Amino acid sequence: MPLHTGEPIGSGDRVFLADARFAFDPAWMGAILKKPTVLTWEGRPILAHVTGDFADVIRRAMAAGEPWSVPVDVEILAADGDATVYNHELRKRERPFVEPLLPETVRSIERKSYFGAYKGVTDLLTKYAWPELALVLTRWAAKLGLTPNMVTAVGAVLCVGATIAFFEGHLWLGMLMGWIMMVLDTVDGKLARCTITSSAIGNIFDHGIDLIHPPFWYWGWLAGLAAYGTPVGAELYGLLLWVIFATYILGRVIEGIFEWRYKMHIHVWRKIDSQFRLITARRNPNVLILLIALVFGRPDVGIILVALWSILSLAFHTVRLVQAFLAPKPIVSWMSES
Repeated sequence: MPLHTGEPIGSGDRVFLADARFAFDPAWMGAILKKPTVLTWEGRPILAHVTGDFADVIRRAMAAGEPWSVPVDVEILAADGDATVYNHELRKRERPFVEPLLPETVRSIERKSYFGAYKGVTDLLTKYAWPELALVLTRWAAKLGLTPNMVTAVGAVLCVGATIAFFEGHLWLGMLMGWIMMVLDTVDGKLARCTITSSAIGNIFDHGIDLIHPPFWYWGWLAGLAAYGTPVGAELYGLLLWVIFATYILGRVIEGIFEWRYKMHIHVWRKIDSQFRLITARRNPNVLILLIALVFGRPDVGIILVALWSILSLAFHTVRLVQAFLAPKPIVSWMSES
């Protein structure tokens, strides 16, 4: 049956109604709460944000599961049509899922809920390499009653362990712990969104770790080369260390300036920015470079390549920031324009 408070509704009151016989992506709520809007499925209303004048009509239509007469001043979004939503938080334009809540659709709803929680603009490993693995781990975590903060805590321990291992020259051990941590970094976010257990503290905990540790991994890798048996000279060591930290800090500053000025991530401005995000010199692509170099027995070359790629990525984002400053028209995301 539709969900409502049961309290009297005034004609000018804004009302939110939902048919609990359907499961739906929370992104639809953000879309319809902007203005009076009704989300339909096969012509019947299943979510509605309307004034009290229309609430009873829509409530009865929901209860009956039937199509209804559309008020002229209410926008209609067809969930089973071509309606799409720009999800600013997850950086993607999509048609969020809606499914009748039935025993036979539970598995489908689970998958759609999980993949609906994925960012549209992210790195190539997160986007392509481990979604199915992370789905299995997220399902297990939910069944075991683990909270997202518990998963983040395990990731934090592995993160510190990988850093120590790198500094001591145990590059393979550090790489193993690092990759597990990177997968768990996907799991905790999906678990939070799919189980609706996100919290401000958890968000700070997770993103704080993500923000701080990457350059220390690279530093540890560089420092551990001598113990591993592939040292670099003192001058090159100092240069690489300087490049690693300078490019990382400046890159984050550029992203912060862009987001502060234009109220969106630099990676969602134009399509090329979203495509470059797949491979830009963030942690996951950089660790992939280090792994490939380690497989070929040249971890020293790997850290040099990471430094060079960091310089090129910084140059790309610097140019994009300057182009945004010089652009003659308002800066909006290419996805919000669709």
